[in-house]
Amino acid sequence: MDSQNQSSVSLSATSNNGVSAFANIAQAPEDPILGVTVAYNKDPSPIKVNLGVGAYRTEEGKPLVLNVVRRAEQLLINDPSRVKEYLPITGLADFNKLSAKLILGADSPAIHENRVATVQCLSGTGSLRVGGEFLARHYHQRTIYIPQPTWGNHPKVFTLAGLSVKYYRYYDPATRGLHFQGLMEDLGSAPSGAIVLLHACAHNPTGVDPSLDQWNQIRQLMRSKGLLPFFDSAYQGFASGSLDADAESVRMFVADGGELFAAQSYAKNMGLYGERVGALSIVCKAADVAKRVESQLKLVIRPMYSNPPIHGASIVATILKDRDMYNEWTIELKAMADRIISMRKELFDALVLGALLAIGAT
Repeated sequence: MDSQNQSSVSLSATSNNGVSAFANIAQAPEDPILGVTVAYNKDPSPIKVNLGVGAYRTEEGKPLVLNVVRRAEQLLINDPSRVKEYLPITGLADFNKLSAKLILGADSPAIHENRVATVQCLSGTGSLRVGGEFLARHYHQRTIYIPQPTWGNHPKVFTLAGLSVKYYRYYDPATRGLHFQGLMEDLGSAPSGAIVLLHACAHNPTGVDPSLDQWNQIRQLMRSKGLLPFFDSAYQGFASGSLDADAESVRMFVADGGELFAAQSYAKNMGLYGERVGALSIVCKAADVAKRVESQLKLVIRPMYSNPPIHGASIVATILKDRDMYNEWTIELKAMADRIISMRKELFDALVLGALLAIGAT
């Protein structure tokens, strides 16, 4: 059969007299988080408020691009030597080194001993997915314990990566705080070697974090049982205003010499939401192990998205490696964090006052 006839047969087989081969596909529900933004955009109300995806807004309700980000971007645009070639599978080398330093600390022994494999990924979500698929292929345990509650995308990401998802108690509605006893009991009964997802700071969605003493107890328990920590760091510097304070939980686990995974995102702390800039760092026991781990991460990434985009990572690297720009970023970052904290307090005070007035009116 010639190619023209083959083409006609294929066309008739798929067209089915004008009926789509996908005619019976059901309409999928909107994402529970991003769907709120879809509804917000459709709503004609002039007084609407978007309570969906967590993205910073100005006093006027507008998206904010940090001044230091605009400066860095302008430097990149004005550089005639910059090209649009593919990055390596692992991403921009400077970005990876600086990202590991940011989360693990400039004086981290793991970095100095070359025990860290870092790859640039598609923001925090991509970092979690790459890490999950690596674990599904190469780790002896296929179960990951995640907090109850947690970010809605976590169970989907890890399930599709090939892991079995279970939950550990985290939030106690009765106290509106951490269910520390339940957390410790659940991790204590987890099988040896299980993976445990930990929010590095600013737990999503509760905002409740362990104290440093509680973090240390969690670390001791996890190390005693050989549980593997997988940190999701989506808010470093954005929670407290301090990059170091928000990374203390991760660095505590690195300091004991054990292994861990850390997924980073620059969506919140640099406002690079749409640039999809993130990193996955795997802290290993030895440099030769880290080298082999990186080689296998490449095999995960290559068929997934081949290599990451260059622009957002270049913005981050430009800021992190320049002392003045880095300092400017920390000032802008703290201003955002402080404003969020003060707005939450004002909202709380207003709600309390409203409740008191309502009680008084009755």
